[in-house]
Amino acid sequence: MAPLFRPGTDAVLRGILALALGTPAVALAGWMWLARSPLGRGSFAPVEQPVPFDHRHHVADEGIPCGYCHEGAWRSPRAGVPPTQRCMGCHAQVWNDSPKLEPVRESWFADTPIPWRRVHALPDYVWFSHQAHVNKGVGCVTCHGRVDTMPAVERVVPFTMEWCLDCHRAPTPHLRPFREVASMTWRPPGGDAERTGRAVRAALNANPRTSCNTCHF
Repeated sequence: MAPLFRPGTDAVLRGILALALGTPAVALAGWMWLARSPLGRGSFAPVEQPVPFDHRHHVADEGIPCGYCHEGAWRSPRAGVPPTQRCMGCHAQVWNDSPKLEPVRESWFADTPIPWRRVHALPDYVWFSHQAHVNKGVGCVTCHGRVDTMPAVERVVPFTMEWCLDCHRAPTPHLRPFREVASMTWRPPGGDAERTGRAVRAALNANPRTSCNTCHF
């Protein structure tokens, strides 16, 4: 009597089972990798805005400090975006007939906010306070990069939990004197970030927590 199954059937069956079980695992691993990759996070992709606001011109050329437009960063959890009135404070006289600024003028006369597109967004289950970081000596450039060189702002750091915890566990090299928080070009004296950071940490009592309820509560 001929055998019911041919030789090698077990190997074929094992291959089918491995494929059936392995495909979801590989797909899950691929999805997790994509979610953590620059491509999945949308990093290094300039975010176009309804108004072509060029940070290179406003920050580098005109010397407008971060706090003029994002004053909330020093006194509240959110940095905020400038109201139309602040834009018109300059542009009622400067480039007041430029077609590029038509959305600003429309916002002003209609008394409606400009629909700026958010660049840096954390999940709803994450609590982040700009005020807490800025007042402890964390520079704007640490998280936002050299926006003074960006025609359109983009994300340059991952903002993953691992990235944040690495800084919370060893904050010293990332700290700078409070008066230099908004500087885009500041460098630690002598290039010694560790020494400068230790002094800043002691002066500002910067001791970040790493417990779960620091950011999730």
